[in-house]
Amino acid sequence: MIDELVRAETAVGSCADAAAWALSEGDLIEALDASHRLQQRLAAVQLAVVRELDGRGVAVAQGASSTAVWLRERLRLDVSAARRLVGLAASVDVAPPAVREALAGGAVSAEQARVIADTAATVSATAGAEVADKAVGVLVEWARQFDPTLLRRMGTRILDHVAPDLADAAAAAALAAEAAWATRDRHVTISEQTGGRLRLSGTLDAEAAALLRAVIDPLSAPSGPDDARRPGQRRHDALADVCRLALRTGELPESGGDPAQLVVTIDYDGLARQVGGGNLDIGLRLAPDTVRQLAWDAVILPAVLGGAGQVLDVGRQRRLVTGPLRRALVLRDGGCAFPGCDRPPRWCAAHHIRHWAEGGPTSLDNAVLLCGHHHRHVHRSEWTVRLGDDGHPEFVPPAWLDPEQLPRRNHYHRRT
Repeated sequence: MIDELVRAETAVGSCADAAAWALSEGDLIEALDASHRLQQRLAAVQLAVVRELDGRGVAVAQGASSTAVWLRERLRLDVSAARRLVGLAASVDVAPPAVREALAGGAVSAEQARVIADTAATVSATAGAEVADKAVGVLVEWARQFDPTLLRRMGTRILDHVAPDLADAAAAAALAAEAAWATRDRHVTISEQTGGRLRLSGTLDAEAAALLRAVIDPLSAPSGPDDARRPGQRRHDALADVCRLALRTGELPESGGDPAQLVVTIDYDGLARQVGGGNLDIGLRLAPDTVRQLAWDAVILPAVLGGAGQVLDVGRQRRLVTGPLRRALVLRDGGCAFPGCDRPPRWCAAHHIRHWAEGGPTSLDNAVLLCGHHHRHVHRSEWTVRLGDDGHPEFVPPAWLDPEQLPRRNHYHRRT
């Protein structure tokens, strides 16, 4: 397989170097169709490889929490794209062979293959494998005319064409499958943007949507005739109000060993002189006015930083013996320090570099933030942890993974 892929890559490289402007309109359209078919056929190869890697547990053996996370690091994919790739590989793997053949032959796209595989699974559960095979044949033909969205919609009534006597029962099953799919699809994505802003996107199920509207709608109404905020701005401010109300209840669960709280790092002189921004514990920047507004109701806990960003001293908080040390770890590590992991501080616990039972102290120089998966992985594997010359953690892989055992660091978290 490797030799064939290398030859294919060389051929594609030659095409990429060719001058598209020299082609006629008909040749351009033919080249578009051919490149699209090739893309789908390569997708079939990639899906087979991903499925085999996932089945062998390669990602977990190399320290990743899942195959999707490993693919994100390996292929530099967005994590949502990596998850879709793993899910599609699993769907196509268990689908009737005709689905894989259609994808490998370039007759359907990867997303069309997902729709056909999902529909075939529903039909198989309702009417059996033989009818599912017939449904796949019809859907592959339809895929020549319809995009994935229309194909999915038409697939809900596929038995009208291949098994009319079972159509009504299958329609009920398809509706149930659609409801289950909607439940699996629920998510909220938080993406960091420039300037300390966050972008929210996602899909809420019916219950969560009703709850959100119940609290957002009254809070996002105009405050009066002089309220010049746009509707989107009012909803933004309403969501912030909901978060403030939740924090004030004092009933939120602990996060990483500390009560739910907002931690802002700023130079104290800058705060007093009303200049300079601040850093949140999740790595975002805040403007000076915002920091001062938060400080009005806050208990200020000082954190003194050295020239290289090392934490030299942290404020003390009664009844929370580990609070200052944890804040120091958050300031230094920014989240799970294991290479390639993007888990935020609130998902992490402190790991003793030298085990406490072996005499290791509970101190900043002997601690590192690790998420639950990588905390267990470091304890059970041959990875070793140490602090580099600049005081930040680095991880030495086992010799079987990297014979040179070059230290690796996490580059996903901002450093103070």
